[in-house]
Parts: sequence; structure tokens; C-alpha cells
Amino acid sequence: MTRIAAASAAGTAIEFYDFFAYGTAAALVLGPLFFPAFSPVAGTLAAFGTFAVGFVARPLGSVLFGHIGDRLGRRPVLMGSLLLTGASTTAVGLVPSYDAIGAAAPVILVALRFLQGLGLGGEWGGAVLLAAEHAPARRRGLWASLPQTGPAVGFVLANGIVLALSAGLSDTAFRSWGWRVPFWAAGALALAGLALRAALPETPQFERAAERGELSRVPLVELLRGHWRLLLLTAGAMACGYAVFYTVTTWSLAYATERLGMDRTVVLGCVLAAVVVKGAATPWAGLLGDRFGRRPLALAGTAAMGVVIFPYAWLLGTGSPAALVLGSAAQLLAFIAVFAVLGAYLPELYPPHVRCTGASLGYNLGGILGGALTPVAATRLAGDGGGAPWAVAVYVAAVALLSTVCFAALPDPRRAVAATRVDERTAATAAGGGGPARGGPPRGGAPAG
Repeated sequence: MTRIAAASAAGTAIEFYDFFAYGTAAALVLGPLFFPAFSPVAGTLAAFGTFAVGFVARPLGSVLFGHIGDRLGRRPVLMGSLLLTGASTTAVGLVPSYDAIGAAAPVILVALRFLQGLGLGGEWGGAVLLAAEHAPARRRGLWASLPQTGPAVGFVLANGIVLALSAGLSDTAFRSWGWRVPFWAAGALALAGLALRAALPETPQFERAAERGELSRVPLVELLRGHWRLLLLTAGAMACGYAVFYTVTTWSLAYATERLGMDRTVVLGCVLAAVVVKGAATPWAGLLGDRFGRRPLALAGTAAMGVVIFPYAWLLGTGSPAALVLGSAAQLLAFIAVFAVLGAYLPELYPPHVRCTGASLGYNLGGILGGALTPVAATRLAGDGGGAPWAVAVYVAAVALLSTVCFAALPDPRRAVAATRVDERTAATAAGGGGPARGGPPRGGAPAG
């Protein structure tokens, strides 16, 4: 399990490194480089628009790689998604600016961002299923939370490199070539990830389903036919976490530097510190999910995100680095209470033959509402002034309310397990067995299937 979880987390970290490197560049430099004819605010909006393209592509990647995962196995998904994301991210660092090739520059940028999102759309489902389907039931939350540390590690890598370049280079050098270095590094990281994943075994649950002939012929069709309501609720539940994460880690970079006049390097360091806190808390939140249930923890975390966004907006508006670290860390701790348990919770909601498609598609559909729209909407809502962005806080709180309602409507797999055990005990007693036979469902957690 240690080797499997480490390989899953390492690959996820590399793929999210690729995704976050683009988000940081969009907030800091892509506007003037690729949309120079626009005003500063319009250029930022255009850059965040290309950022949003990746989120639109992620559900399509979930369908493509989910089909592969449900038909051919979880392991091919891990290899193909990492290769696609790494190649497209490296290519972003090679795209000439608008001054060099004109309108072709943003067109190429959008195409590469689309491919990047396509690969990441398949990554999450493959990584968490590899961990969750290998894990023992009583510690599934812990093991499945480890791939969820990947986004934090990827963010620290991406922003750490940008922070070092920002501090060590002049502004002219950074805007000329320094911002490209994180994208060039993506190629080497992708090769390292492929080497880590090459020897991973297929999950036992998929192998059993293949042996029994229980694989779905067209997983997407079966998912939409039999589980469409579950899919919509999953997407709505995910929206708030995406909205909060990209408000804190992407939109705030542009707001703090452009509207509040904070130093770029200082802001990067503040957000980086908050993400480190989030990453360290992830396994502990996974353990809490094993102890108290995934859905109760997700409900509490979603409600907390809707409340904490208001003190976060006030702290951000002060322009104080210490306040920015405090507010960002508090918001991301509420976020991770939800997203740490999703690696175990979402796979438990879907049957094995459509699990890769269902869990991955639901997870990434939420990214369109929460991740793609939030930086654009927040930039518009914040206006041209400074201070506390209260309109942005109201927007995020509304998304949090939607996600809370969706989580409340989703089933709790632990209750189904408890009901199953009661039925088994009743049947065993009626048969004179006095209790369930040995080898029955393990205590705690959801059934392995």
C-alpha cells in the first residue's frame, strides 16, 4: 500500500504541478504577453479565460480516460493521462508571445490548455481508484487521501519555482523568459512520474470484475442511464471546493498584486505557506473520515467554507502578509476537510463497472462551476477598487450553499454498510448461527466493492 499510494500521490503531484503552473502564470504574466491590446483588467480576464478552458476539458478527459479505466483497467489511465499532461505543459513554455507571432499565440495557448485539462481530467479518477481499491476497508479514507496530497505538493513545486525566479530575476527577465522555466521543468517531472508508475499492479477489484465478465461495454451510457441524479449531485457538491481553492490560490494573486499593490514575491510566499498547511493536514482529515464518516466531514467542511470566506475577504483586503497567510490557511483547512475524504467517498458511491467514469466525471464537472468560472467572476465582481472584496465573498458563499445542499442529498455508504450488517446478523440468528459468520464485512468503512 505504501508503494501504491506513493506512486499515485507522486503522479497526481506532477499533473497538478502542470495545472497550477499555468494558473500562476495566468494571474501574473499571461495577460500582457498574450493579450497586449487589452487593458490590465481585461487582459487578466482574458488570461483567466484561457485558464478556464482547462476546466471545460477536464470532464471530457474524464469520459475518455474513464472509459479506458472501466474497460481496460485503472493502470493505463495513470500512464496515458500523465504523458498527455506533461507533454502539453512543456509545450506551453515554448509558445512565442503575441509580439512574435500575433493572434496565433493565444490560439496555440488555448489548444495546449485544452490538452492539459484533458489529461488532468483522467488523472484524478485513476489515481484515487488505484489507492482506494487496493486499500483495506478500515483505512480506506487514509490511503485514498494520500493522492489528495498531490495537489498541495504540485502547488508548492510550481509556486516555489515561480517564487524563486521572481525573487532572483528582474521583472523584465521574469516576463521575458523566467515564467517559462516551470513549464520546461514539467517534461522532466513527467518522465519521473512515468518511471514510478510503470510497475504498478492493476487493482484486485477490476481484475475480479474482468474475470466475471462484469465490465461495462459503454460506461458513459450506463452511467447517464442509471446514475444521472448521483452524477449531478456529485458535481454540485464539488463546486464549492473548487471555488474556494482557486479564489485563494489563483485569483488572490492577481487581486493582491494589481489592486492592493502587494509585492508579487510576498504574495506567492503567503499563499505557498497556506498550501503547505493544507497539505500537512490532508492525511489527518482522511483519518477523521475513517473515524466519523466521509459525508459528515464533507458537510461540515462545506459549511465552514461558506462562513470562513467572509473573514478571509476582510483579511485579504488589509493588504497585510500575515493576515493573508492566516485567512488563506483557515479557508484551505475548511477545504481539505472535504477534499481529503473524496478519494474514498466518491468511489464508494458508484458501482465498480462505472466507477472510474462516474467518480472522475462528477469530480471534474464540479470544476467547471467552481474552478473555471470563479477567477473570471471574482475579477468582475471585485471591480477596479481595492479593499475587502465582499462581493466575491458573497459569490463563494452562494456556491457553498449549493454544495452543502448537494452533499446533504447524497447517500452515506456507511449507513448502507450498517444496514447490511444488521440484516446479516438477523439472518444468521434465524438460521441458528448466533451471529454473522467469520469473514463477513470488515468493521468500519464501506464494502470493498
